[in-house]
Amino acid sequence: MDWNTSQLIITGGGGWLGGTLLRGLRQGLADFAPLREPSSNLAIRALALSDHDVQQLEQLPGEIEIVRGDLLDPADCQRLCAGARDAVLIHLAGLIHPRRTRELFQINLHATQNIVAAAVQQGMRRVVAMSSNSPLGCNPRPDHCFDETSPYHPYLKYGKSKMLMEQHLKEVQAAGNIETVTIRCPWFYGPYQPPRQTLFFEMIRDGKAPIVGSGENRRSMGYLENIAQGLILAANVPDAAGETYWLADERPYTMNEIVDTVERLLETEFDIPCQHKRLRLPGLASEVAWAIDWSLQSVGLYHQKIHVLSEMNKTIACRVDKAKRELGYEPNVALEEGMRRSLRWCIDQGLLGRATSN
Repeated sequence: MDWNTSQLIITGGGGWLGGTLLRGLRQGLADFAPLREPSSNLAIRALALSDHDVQQLEQLPGEIEIVRGDLLDPADCQRLCAGARDAVLIHLAGLIHPRRTRELFQINLHATQNIVAAAVQQGMRRVVAMSSNSPLGCNPRPDHCFDETSPYHPYLKYGKSKMLMEQHLKEVQAAGNIETVTIRCPWFYGPYQPPRQTLFFEMIRDGKAPIVGSGENRRSMGYLENIAQGLILAANVPDAAGETYWLADERPYTMNEIVDTVERLLETEFDIPCQHKRLRLPGLASEVAWAIDWSLQSVGLYHQKIHVLSEMNKTIACRVDKAKRELGYEPNVALEEGMRRSLRWCIDQGLLGRATSN
C-alpha cells in the first residue's frame, strides 16, 4: 500500500494493541492482501512507558525508534512528536481498569489533550485515536447494533472519559489545525494477550466461565490483526478525516458462542480436557454488580471484577459497514480462527495447559 506519509508516531507501543500494530507494520498482515507486505520504508517512532517490556518490538525487522515517556508530561509529548511534520499520529494509549476513577480522566482525556496539542504544534497531519464502545454504553435492545450515528450514553466513568476524549477530537478537527479520525473498538482478542484474557481461557477450561442470564446476549469482538488493519487504513485514507468508525469482527457473537468455541478448540485441537460446566448466574447478578459499581465509582473507587460482572448480561454490539465501505476494511479473521491463534500462542508460551489436580 502507498502511504500518504513517511512517518508514523504511535502511542501505547508497549501495549497489546500497539504491539500488534507494530508487528503488522513491520511484518505485514497476512490476512489482508493490500497490507501483506511490510511497510519497510515507513519511519516509525513509538512511545512506551518506562516499565513496559519492548524487547520483542526491538527484534522486529526494520527500525522502530522507542521513546520512553509519559503522556501526562507535556515535555514528553513534545519530545515524541519532535521533527515529525506531516507525520500521522496513531494514539492507542489509554486506561480501562484504573485504581481510582480519576485516573481514567487523566489518561483518556488529559493525556490525549497533551499529545494532540504536541502533534498540532509540530505540524503533524493527522491523528487516529482509539476510543471504545463505552461512550455509547449498552445496546437498548438485544437485536440492536450500534453504528456511527448512535447517540452517546456513556457507561459509567470509563465511558464518560472516552466520550470527552471523542468530543475533544471533534473540537480539534473543527479548528482545522490537524485532521482527526476516531476509532471505536469493543472487546479485543488475539495473541500476545494480557493475563486477564488468559484467565478467561482458564475459567472456561475449569468449568468456571460465568454465563449471566441466558448467555444469548451478543458481544462484538475485535481480533487484533483486524483492528490493526483498520487503524492503518484510517491513517492513510484521505476521506477519513473528521470521521468516526467502528472496527470489530464482521458480526457479534453470543456469550454462549464465545465460551463454547474456546472450549471446543481446547479439547479438539489442543487436547486440553475441559469440565463442560458453566458458572451460571441470574441476570440480576449483573444488575446488582452495576449498582455496586456505580456506588463505588461515585466516590472515586473502582473494582475490576465487579465492573466486568456488571456487563456480563449486556448486549454490546456494533456494525462495521461504514469502515468496510469508506476505508476498505475487511475483517477476514472471525471468532474460531482468532481464538485458535490466541490459544496456540498461550500454549506455546507455556501460559495455558491442562488443569492441575488438587
